[in-house]
Amino acid sequence: MRPMLIDSHVNLHAPQFDADRAEVIARAREAGVALMVNISDRLSNFAAVRAVAEAPDIWCTVGTHPHEAKENPALNASDLLALASDPRVVGIGETGLDFHYDLSPRDVQVQVFRAHVTAARQSGLPLVIHTREADQAMGDILEEEYARGPFRMLMHCYTSGPDLAARAAALGAWFSVSGIATFKAAQDVRDVVAQMPGDRIIVETDCPYLAPIPHRGRRNEPAFLPHVLDKLAEIRGWSRDDAEQRTQDAFFDLFDKIPRP
Repeated sequence: MRPMLIDSHVNLHAPQFDADRAEVIARAREAGVALMVNISDRLSNFAAVRAVAEAPDIWCTVGTHPHEAKENPALNASDLLALASDPRVVGIGETGLDFHYDLSPRDVQVQVFRAHVTAARQSGLPLVIHTREADQAMGDILEEEYARGPFRMLMHCYTSGPDLAARAAALGAWFSVSGIATFKAAQDVRDVVAQMPGDRIIVETDCPYLAPIPHRGRRNEPAFLPHVLDKLAEIRGWSRDDAEQRTQDAFFDLFDKIPRP
C-alpha cells in the first residue's frame, strides 16, 4: 500500500471555513490528504467539531483549549469521557498551557489540563497537548501525572524548547510538525525537529492558522500539508516517500482507534 498523507490537526469547524468548507475538504482530498483529525477547541463547540467528522475520512477529538479553560473551570474527566465514547472521537484535547496569551487564568488552565490527562489515562485515547511559554510547568505536570499512571501524549505543533522536548520524549510522547517549520526565522524549531524520536513524528496544518511557505499569510488549509511534509523530510534527511511512510506509521500507532487501511 502506498503511504498516505494524514493531517493530524485541523480546525475545519472554524468560522473561517463557513463559506467554502466543502470545497476546502475537496481540495485536501485532491492534494492526497487521505485522513484528517478535526480538533475540539471547547466542549460548547463539540457539536460543530463532531459534525465535520461525519465524513468517513475525518475524525475528531474532544477537549478544551487552554485559551478556553475559563469557560468551564470545573471541567472533570467524566465530562470528557462521556463525549469520548462517540465512535468518531479518537483523542482527548486540544488541551494544555498557554502562558503567552494567558487568556484563561493559569491556575484554571492547570486544573482543566489535569482533568484532560485523567480522561486520557482512563480512556486510553491520546492526549493532544498545546504548550506555549510554559516549558517548566508543562514538564513538571507531565512527569507528575505520568508517575500516577501512564498515558499517551502528542505535543502538537511543537515550538517549545529542547529541554521540554527531551522530557516529553522520555515519557514516550509523539510530536507533530506544522507549517512553522517552514518559516525562515524558525531555525530553533527545526533544530528541535531534527532531534525528535524518528518513529514518533507526525504532521499537521493546524488550519486555518500557520500556513506554510509559500502560502504564509493566507488562510491555511489541509491541501497545503505536502509543504510541511517536504520540510520535515529535508530536516530529517528522509526521502519524501520515507517521510510519508514514517509519519503514517507514527500516526496510526498513536491514534489507534482509527483502523489502518
